[in-house]
Amino acid sequence: MTADPSTKTGTVLEHHTTHIPLYKVLLHNDDRNTMEHVVKSLMHVFRFEQTECERVMLEAHQKGVAICIVEPFEKAELDRDELQSLSLISTIEAE
Repeated sequence: MTADPSTKTGTVLEHHTTHIPLYKVLLHNDDRNTMEHVVKSLMHVFRFEQTECERVMLEAHQKGVAICIVEPFEKAELDRDELQSLSLISTIEAE
């Protein structure tokens, strides 16, 4: 028996999305670094515009901590380490 040529067989594809956990890179206020150094460091690490870096710096200064960016774990670790190498206090935490 042959299949009727007008009949098409279909394939059902299942889509599985993998959720990559995201982490917040946090900047903590400190009494050691100047505001200018913090802004320049943020611009260097994240390639943000100066106004965004100033906003993050002021939030950390006024509230004690600010979120710089939310990103996958490995990149968050790298950015935290780079901020720390520039003498800033930075941590990461799961979103």
